[in-house]
Amino acid sequence: MSRARIRLATAVLAAALAAGTLPAAAYAAPSPGAATGTAASAERYRPSAETIRQIPLQGAVNVRDLGGYRTWTGGQVRQGLVYRSDALGRLTPADLTTVSGLGLRKVVDFRIPMEVQYDGADKLPSGLVSTARPVSDLGLYATLVGAIASGDPATQEQMLGGGRAEAYMRDIYRTFVTSPENRAQFATTLREIADGGQGPLLYHCTSGKDRTGWMSYVLLRALAVPEDTAERDYLASNTFRAAYDAQVRAGLKQSGRMQNPDLLIPLQEVRPDYLATATARMEADYGGFYGYLTDGLGLDLRTLAKLQARMVR
Repeated sequence: MSRARIRLATAVLAAALAAGTLPAAAYAAPSPGAATGTAASAERYRPSAETIRQIPLQGAVNVRDLGGYRTWTGGQVRQGLVYRSDALGRLTPADLTTVSGLGLRKVVDFRIPMEVQYDGADKLPSGLVSTARPVSDLGLYATLVGAIASGDPATQEQMLGGGRAEAYMRDIYRTFVTSPENRAQFATTLREIADGGQGPLLYHCTSGKDRTGWMSYVLLRALAVPEDTAERDYLASNTFRAAYDAQVRAGLKQSGRMQNPDLLIPLQEVRPDYLATATARMEADYGGFYGYLTDGLGLDLRTLAKLQARMVR
């Protein structure tokens, strides 16, 4: 990429991130006296409900290509470069053939060691090994294992009921912003995506919805994808995971391990208020999304411009 293009991309990106979202005029219908160019511009940047590109697998339910989304600068996120997913420890031989076809060169695992121990290491095509990059869950996985293992409805209610599960999730989302260690893991992944030297990359956690969901939300917004589109991608985990999560709850009830498995629903779902908890912390600590990228994650404008140049066409 030439220096001139770097400077141009940097200037455009800085303006985009500083604004945070599209100007209100871009969403509004043009006034009767508006210029033709303004109307055309508003129509060009109007957000649309792009198709979310799921990769159907038997052993993982939340695998997606992050490409295809439109940016408010008029570009489109390239497909086949970055994938998000849930854990890959249960992939079938047919799944491995599908994953092999993605041409992945790196897999980043945001799970903590206890999750890997209980759920198993990733199953990947030959020659591909996942990179451990743990992001803290504040002990949620251990709490969940303990609650289920107790088999005691009163204990489970005490640990997860009465809004405690929801509060736990909000605390986790705050640490995506407040924890230096967590920020470092997200920042390293963004730098690798921007560098592009390793080829297509996939990142994941256990369910592919919280740590992976936040990573995807940050990436899409850094690419100037409209905020509501990035949130829609985040919330789509509920659609892709619904049937599997319902089966888990049914199995726990049938086995007698949980009398009220609906206690798990706040932990299984993604919710707008979870995301809002993280973005509110971002606003409070860094003054907004741009501050989070530059001061929180330590990404300079050159890196952000490289991210744009590689990921947006």
